[in-house]
Amino acid sequence: MTDLISRVFLTRRTVRSAKPCRERIWKHLSPLLRLLILTQLTFNIGFYAVLPFLAEHLGTALGMAGWMVGLVLGLRTFSQQGLFVFGGALVDRYGVRPIVLTGCVLRVAGFAWLGYAEQTLTVIGAVLLIGFAAALFSPAVESEVARQAVIWEEEGHGSRTRVLALLSAAGQAGAFVGPLLGGLLLAVDFRTACLAGAAVFVLVLAGHLRLMPQHIPGRVRTRQRGGTRALLRNRRFLALCCAYGTYLLAYNQLYLALPEEVQRATGSQAALSWLFALSSLLVVCAQLPITRWAGDRLGLRRSMIAGLLLIAAGFGVVAASRPAGWTGVAGLLPAAGYVVLLTLGQMLVVPAARAWVPDLAEDGRIGLYTGALSSVSGLIVLIGSSATGSLLDLGLPAAVPWLLLAAVPALAVGLLPRRGPASP
Repeated sequence: MTDLISRVFLTRRTVRSAKPCRERIWKHLSPLLRLLILTQLTFNIGFYAVLPFLAEHLGTALGMAGWMVGLVLGLRTFSQQGLFVFGGALVDRYGVRPIVLTGCVLRVAGFAWLGYAEQTLTVIGAVLLIGFAAALFSPAVESEVARQAVIWEEEGHGSRTRVLALLSAAGQAGAFVGPLLGGLLLAVDFRTACLAGAAVFVLVLAGHLRLMPQHIPGRVRTRQRGGTRALLRNRRFLALCCAYGTYLLAYNQLYLALPEEVQRATGSQAALSWLFALSSLLVVCAQLPITRWAGDRLGLRRSMIAGLLLIAAGFGVVAASRPAGWTGVAGLLPAAGYVVLLTLGQMLVVPAARAWVPDLAEDGRIGLYTGALSSVSGLIVLIGSSATGSLLDLGLPAAVPWLLLAAVPALAVGLLPRRGPASP
């Protein structure tokens, strides 16, 4: 009984200390890190005001077939994730500021174009531009945050994963606000949501023109070529990329398989915004405590293993419930369970993978390696999204697509490098 009371007390103390912990970390961050983390927040507000509703717009308003919707979503992800390696190389060569500014300009143009696109080819062009914009500014932000996190750790402030967890929490805060904003704007029409997303990136562009330094101390621009060859010979890094790619494929099902499941259970996709909000709220509230716990007890490799197995379990929950054919509120419970388990897995996988990259990258090539992490993932998503769209259209037994999706992250555990770096 005494042990139980002690555990309850410690749990309450942990919950109360979560906010002060965030405040302590924020207090010790440099102005540049604060700008980059706030940038991640704003990026996601504009992005998620549109993306969660894209599949429904393509299928309902534009009448695209399921395989075509899956292909368009895959192309969007591939043009973003697949070209991260290109964007990362440009960051190493030209610096953070010009790449971020260019990405913002292209994202504004892409969202405005998508709002007016009505034919398949114009939609594809718009989503490719939106993805390519992120392929520029996301490696710039993520690689510099990772580099600054290593410096923060070396200065004795704590594990680098805590800074990267704060980046994830900020991104998910944006992903929480974005769908709610998009849901309100969809009461007008999809075009209005797209134009509002473009307006957000105009604000980001203006902020970076004013606040981003021309040169970041310690960031050396790499002029030599040949980094890609060394990267392709780095087996441990490529194994990490493949395992991370299976996570991203699983996460992409929030926009492909989950909307169909919500539609089946309730007859509409009105509950989709709330499920996205649930995911984002979990990350905002629990990311830092979970990262601190995992850093103390698991290390990087075991954190990724635990996260991938949780993601597999999320798909398994929906697969186990599908034969029952539940509808209404009861029918939403498996979808909610999938979202919760996927989010818990994400909170373990993402900071660990990002923290692992600086240990595997060559000196001066952190942008290239950060980009490659997402590029390999984008290729996996491109192939997997088209396959998933076809699976959902084939009329297979209800549980089969979800069981196959569960197998992917579970098998990816075997891809992780056998020996990870020592836990900070």
